[in-house]
Amino acid sequence: MQENSNILITDKSSDGILRLILNDLQHKNALSEIMINSLIEEINLASSDKSVKVIVLAALGNVFCSGHDLKEITSARVNEDGGEKYFKELFTSCSNLMQLIINTPKPIIAEVNGVATAAGCQLVASCDLAIASDDSKFATPGVNLGLFCSTPMVALSRNVSKKDAMAMLLTGDMISADKAKEIGLINDIYSTDEVTNQTMKLAQKIATKSSLTLATGKKAFYAQAEMNLSNAYEYTSKVMTDNLMRDDAKEGINAFIEKRDPDWQDN
Repeated sequence: MQENSNILITDKSSDGILRLILNDLQHKNALSEIMINSLIEEINLASSDKSVKVIVLAALGNVFCSGHDLKEITSARVNEDGGEKYFKELFTSCSNLMQLIINTPKPIIAEVNGVATAAGCQLVASCDLAIASDDSKFATPGVNLGLFCSTPMVALSRNVSKKDAMAMLLTGDMISADKAKEIGLINDIYSTDEVTNQTMKLAQKIATKSSLTLATGKKAFYAQAEMNLSNAYEYTSKVMTDNLMRDDAKEGINAFIEKRDPDWQDN
């Protein structure tokens, strides 16, 4: 187990699961400048690391991620421009992180065992999958502070219905893990003692698949979601054709026919 700037722990298992664990309890695992940059650095490294099959984002403490560090934001107001340049850079780098999570070829699972608010909720919504403990809670409470959660809204509104997203954004109310699952923000709920074990089981199952196929599918999933129906089918038909021409598709189909486990070559 290695540490990145002490606030982000990296732990890679022998079966290709990379756990990135937020470890800034003093600041409730806030998405500070250093935390954002650390996550970007580690995800970029993992993206080109063939030994990494799946990434899990987790956290220590009872807060998964509290969003941006409000004290850090407030301290920037003493700058000559009132903090405007800093704010722009902060939200740009955070937006880059959220887009990186979508664009990296590795599946990313959020393991939530605590509270996820504002940009922390955005972090959960940006991941491909999300597993939570039964006492986890979620909110986009910016409206209570006079700061609408506009950037978290992007990920949230792409995961849940418009009405559910607006309810969270307009009230700032905390929702339970049960409600989060009901509206599609998370996939499954387990007890606090079981959430890590169950998340790792899911990650291990996904890690047994062809990395090439996973990367192909993840890219296509998000690309087609932004297209109209006709263009989406045209695009995904080409993706499937290209996929069928790859060695792993040939191997996977042959293995199924021959009733054996596939031997992926990731090509």
